[in-house]
Amino acid sequence: MLQDLKTVKKEILSLSENVINTVITIRRHLHQYPELSFQEYQTSQYIESLLKEWSVPFQRIAKTGLIAYLGNPQSKNTIAIRADIDALPIQEKNQCSYASKVPNVMHACGHDVHTASALGVVLVMQSIFKKYLNKDACIKILFQPGEEVLPGGATLMIKEKALQKPKVQSILAQHVFPDLEAGKIGFRAGPYMASTDEIYITIKGKGGHGAMPERSNNPIPVAAHLISTISKEYPIERLLKEQMVLTFGKVMANGATNVIPDTAEIAGTMRTLNQNVREKLYRYLNNITQKFAKQYSIDIQLNIVKGYPPLINDPKLTSFFKDKAIELLGKKNVVDLPIRMTADDFAYYLQRVPGTYYRLGTGNKKKGIIHNVHTAYFDIDETALFYGTSTMSWLAWSYLSSFRS
Repeated sequence: MLQDLKTVKKEILSLSENVINTVITIRRHLHQYPELSFQEYQTSQYIESLLKEWSVPFQRIAKTGLIAYLGNPQSKNTIAIRADIDALPIQEKNQCSYASKVPNVMHACGHDVHTASALGVVLVMQSIFKKYLNKDACIKILFQPGEEVLPGGATLMIKEKALQKPKVQSILAQHVFPDLEAGKIGFRAGPYMASTDEIYITIKGKGGHGAMPERSNNPIPVAAHLISTISKEYPIERLLKEQMVLTFGKVMANGATNVIPDTAEIAGTMRTLNQNVREKLYRYLNNITQKFAKQYSIDIQLNIVKGYPPLINDPKLTSFFKDKAIELLGKKNVVDLPIRMTADDFAYYLQRVPGTYYRLGTGNKKKGIIHNVHTAYFDIDETALFYGTSTMSWLAWSYLSSFRS
């Protein structure tokens, strides 16, 4: 078995090298023709055309999503790989041959990298399955729409049984990370990324002339006092200590120097790494807004748009995948990640199936590839595509081979 693993590792690395030009071409095509969340019609058609060309079974799901099947689709030993396919409403500023050709739309979060790498896995693992696993196991690759916007394409994929038929035992996702140099991989077991909720508070008072405030019920001082009170209860120091975010980034009250407005609106974000803390904050915001409404005899409406849950990597599986990544890339190229307060709808899959969301290094300081995701200058060192393809293939193989006697 040990010799078998060594042989497969060498083959995966060799096959990944052989298909890298194809993977780069795919990534560049996707980058030139990005589509917004739940509008990925051309993207899914392009993926479908490749799967047909390569004789890979697949099915359509969630309108613009697809599931590709490698190995035996009836197998009880099944791992899923998630690749999100949507882009962001950003005008690209890079001057490169593969820059976005779609005005104000860009793959600024690297989903083109995720999709291209997953298609690289298809090419690599087709050959591996024929030799080693065709009757023993299955890899389901989920090409998922709409990660960037609520309710998250993962919810639609789950609703349409993406984790069933065959039932998935574990799930993997990788995400670009410009903070890491290309060639490196990052892991974190347990809580890794935050829940994400949007807070909207509307304070409805009574407007009037600024010179006669006694005839009005000014919502602006109420809004200011409310924000101040919440900030005192949850100062930055407490938020950092308890690993959560409660930030107000927008206050609107459309009055004038001599006009008291009828309403004031507050908007912000709330993020936590723990569902119990999340529920506690829901209760706190509900109670404090009701208290202020009574205190000021004013109407206050609280609307919390619930977003993605905390992303919690399975500790045992993450440790397993980290060890396997070290086997492939060497210890110096596999790092531990700090907690992040960003979010990803992959968290929904992890609520149902144990799995791991890890980071793929895409930066290169020497080449000036340093810009963060969600910016107009984001790009990658394309050597990362080799590591994205080979690492995902190796991790999937390692997991499935663990079922073999």
